[in-house]
Amino acid sequence: VQFVESGGGLVQAGGSLRLSCTVSGRTFSNYAMGWFRQAPGKEREHVAAVRRTDTSAYYADSVKGRFTISRDNAKNTVYLQMNSLKPEDTAVYYCAARGLLVATISDPRYDAWGQGTQVTVSS
Repeated sequence: VQFVESGGGLVQAGGSLRLSCTVSGRTFSNYAMGWFRQAPGKEREHVAAVRRTDTSAYYADSVKGRFTISRDNAKNTVYLQMNSLKPEDTAVYYCAARGLLVATISDPRYDAWGQGTQVTVSS
């Protein structure tokens, strides 16, 4: 599976960005999709996930109420709308695909990863 991520950049605190991740090479609707982030010196954090049919989503406490994950199976794309951004949201953001079935949507195990896109929030 191949990923094309876009939408990262530099934004002031309080601003918004929308990340996109377009997947090719496999049947997109067969995969649950997630977004992770990793800041320098910190562990990777699973920030959001959406099931194959977009009927439910998971959010880390750190982004709940500010970030929204969605998918468009017709476009093979998953999105992460990020509002009310904070300097602590600064990180490289990665999308990921999961084909295996797991018990909970918050499960951080994924099969394949994108290359990452940098998000920088200035104070």
